[in-house]
Amino acid sequence: MSPRDNSRELNTPFRNVDRADSRQLVKRAGWIIALNLFVPGSVQVVAGNKKLGRIGILFTLGFWSFLAISLLFGLISKVALFTLISAPMVATPIGIGFAIYAALIVVTTLDAVRLMYAHRITTRFKAVLVVLVLVTGTFNGYVAGTIGSTALAASNFTSTTFKNTEAFQPSKGRYNILILGGDSGANRLGLRPDSISILSVSADTGVAVNIGLPRNLTNIRFKEGTPIRSVYPYGFNNNCGGECFLNSIYKTAMDNHKDLYPGIAKKGSTAGVEATRSAVEWVTGLEIDAYVLINMNSFVELIDALGGITVNVKKALPIGGQQDCVPADNERGSYCPDALGWIEKGRQHMDGRTALWYARSRHNTNDYDRMKRQREVERIVLKKIDLQTLLFRLNAVAGAGAKLIKTDIPGSSLPTLMDLALKARSAGLKSLQLSYPTIQADNPDFRLMRSLIQQKIKKYK
Repeated sequence: MSPRDNSRELNTPFRNVDRADSRQLVKRAGWIIALNLFVPGSVQVVAGNKKLGRIGILFTLGFWSFLAISLLFGLISKVALFTLISAPMVATPIGIGFAIYAALIVVTTLDAVRLMYAHRITTRFKAVLVVLVLVTGTFNGYVAGTIGSTALAASNFTSTTFKNTEAFQPSKGRYNILILGGDSGANRLGLRPDSISILSVSADTGVAVNIGLPRNLTNIRFKEGTPIRSVYPYGFNNNCGGECFLNSIYKTAMDNHKDLYPGIAKKGSTAGVEATRSAVEWVTGLEIDAYVLINMNSFVELIDALGGITVNVKKALPIGGQQDCVPADNERGSYCPDALGWIEKGRQHMDGRTALWYARSRHNTNDYDRMKRQREVERIVLKKIDLQTLLFRLNAVAGAGAKLIKTDIPGSSLPTLMDLALKARSAGLKSLQLSYPTIQADNPDFRLMRSLIQQKIKKYK
């Protein structure tokens, strides 16, 4: 080899490390930082354990391929992208693969620090070079780990929450989903759905109408042919054994009539849900295709996972307290002796705890207003859970949603519903509240209720 060739070899950062001076090692460190950032594993291929490096590069190629496919799906079909990261058969292998990749990045990064030979670098910036290598590894590991944990969380959420495998088809061109807002507070025996509504979604346009029902609706009957009707053939009225309200049906069925619905758990439902479904179908004349039960106690985690919600508070409301409020000459118009705090009037950005109190607060207000506030919070949350939010906050949302939601919607139908939601986003959620003064809960006009429902859904086909 000529002296010129030997000199060129010495100047190559990854050659003849034993004979390299501090300046050459600094140049070598710069290359290590760049390679470790963009192609984890490549440092080992050119300067270390080639077998480890090849494994690292193989995973890195998989990482960049996944990002490219995700970007392509995101440009072509956001629903396809959501399906990719939420379907258990796809998301679980992706999650495991990225978790392994994150661990591999840690190993290759620590090895890259060793290969820098920092102890032989005399410049005062050698500590900075070491930190930069560690930063590149931390960044890559965080990205890979986040993708992995998000995919696993989405897979777990989908498989545990959407367990029903039966076909989910629209009824007369609409998906009618029963939404129950359940409150199982410490001072209550069992869960009662204080918020009851039907989300009726057009299978063509995706335009949705939220039909709200009074929780204290009376004189209710059950749909013919359903098991609960055999117990109450003349309706859920004076023979119900307590308060014969719409929201009492759930607890009554769970306490006394579970035997009417054997095997219903395999479909992701309960006796309480099925009995309530039967009542709502009779009341509204709609066929309910699925249900979603929202546990209000878990609302805090979901709202926090979404970054909070913004609500226009029309009247100041107390937080906490058991004693009734009394009129007072102050800016709130009331004095609540044992209130723990206040939700002030006006536009407020709320965390989960505040939003839950806004929905639950009983004092300085009335029951009808409380029901409206519960539906308002549900509507804001549903509107905020768009595809972009799901993609970037899926890990936190899935973790909160697993505790929050019970449903019999099959996982295979999620892409269809997501597609409809995207179609309808610009139109907004329409509302029909069948409550006072239009409907008297203690003496309801069911014909009028059914007529108003049909008029509303026909308007938004």
